[in-house]
Amino acid sequence: MRTPANKELFAARVAKGWFSQEAAAEGISEAGQQALREPRYVISVRTYRRWESVNPGWPRPDQATALRAAFGRGPEHLGFVIDAEQMFDSPDEGTAMIPPMKRRNALTAGAAVIGLPWLSSSPSRPAEVRVGHDEVVLLQAAAADLDAIDQRFGGDRLWRTATMHLSWMHHVINHGTYSDAIGQELHTITGQLTTSLGWFCYDAGQQTEARVYFSEALNTAMISEDHALATRTLSNMARQSVDLDKPREAVRFARTAEQYAAKWDAPPRVTALLAIRAAQGYARLGDEINASHTIKRAWRSFDQGSTDRDPEWTGFLNEAELVCLEGMCRSDLKQNRRAVRLLERSAGLQDIEHSRNRGMCLARLAQAAVHDHDLDRTAEAAKESLRLIEGGQSSTRNRHQLAAVRDSLTPHASSAQARETIELLNAHIA
Repeated sequence: MRTPANKELFAARVAKGWFSQEAAAEGISEAGQQALREPRYVISVRTYRRWESVNPGWPRPDQATALRAAFGRGPEHLGFVIDAEQMFDSPDEGTAMIPPMKRRNALTAGAAVIGLPWLSSSPSRPAEVRVGHDEVVLLQAAAADLDAIDQRFGGDRLWRTATMHLSWMHHVINHGTYSDAIGQELHTITGQLTTSLGWFCYDAGQQTEARVYFSEALNTAMISEDHALATRTLSNMARQSVDLDKPREAVRFARTAEQYAAKWDAPPRVTALLAIRAAQGYARLGDEINASHTIKRAWRSFDQGSTDRDPEWTGFLNEAELVCLEGMCRSDLKQNRRAVRLLERSAGLQDIEHSRNRGMCLARLAQAAVHDHDLDRTAEAAKESLRLIEGGQSSTRNRHQLAAVRDSLTPHASSAQARETIELLNAHIA
């Protein structure tokens, strides 16, 4: 039997008794079907053959899940490699790249996130990992940095880094030496990172992968009775369901999240987030009464202020963001003029640390302005959102919203301004 270039993966499949690449592809497919709960999930022989070649590229999140389910270890232990340029996903063709200096800074930030010096041994020859309080603090900080990068730049160039960090977390849990108390903290960090990774995939337009990670995080929450993790994950799932045009599901997720929030006596900022998530579902349903009621409830909770008990994952919900989310609800309810006022106010309030959210707000402002027949405001908001993309923002979700703006402008193509905006959007998001 000829030994393939990827000796780690080859050794792993032989150890499983899969003496052909065809058998390995079939075995990984079966493991993936169970792990992903997708009975038709298949890894082709061609894909597997590429994995055993020289320096195979990093697998997609669903493929990484299937590999882990099949071999009991992640891609980093199976000969997969990733270079510095792959740490952040490449943008779609036609998407503006980060300018050289800013891209270098972003890559440095990504390297800092996964550059855990105490985990620097070769994955193929893992040394013993002793985990104490200092290491837990470092891991918590790394996970928090990923969330901060997402808020500033978006998820497109981030999810690979997060996938690698999550793989390291699994490695630490499975092979590290630590106390029971440290083990509980490691599981908590891993659960939070898993739902964050689901959000990064959602923002990057990888909806199936996002669902996989959300489901994994929710399962972790159920097993460990981590009610805060369940609350956060269900809130994320509610937001995704709105974009998938499943508003009834969004309301159900938000309501279920409220039940879990009650179990840990969640602070008002969490209550506000869950209320506005439910409102978005009602708005997409066209239910103005329930949408307005839950929007008011969100503001009542928000106005109670922040507390020391607020989890970090509610930090994005500042006044600017809540105004934006209400504006999005009003837009979905066809209250376009009211939506324009709210979204314009939000764009003016948002700070640079939440640039991705500001970009989404501007794109929704442009859309609402089209429906309000205000092409001047549409052009201005669309251009400002594009400037954020040119500055390094990488959110497929935002680009999809700008594509919707372009499509909404088509009936107004007799206007020179509309044509100019359409051409500008085509040049950046085609």
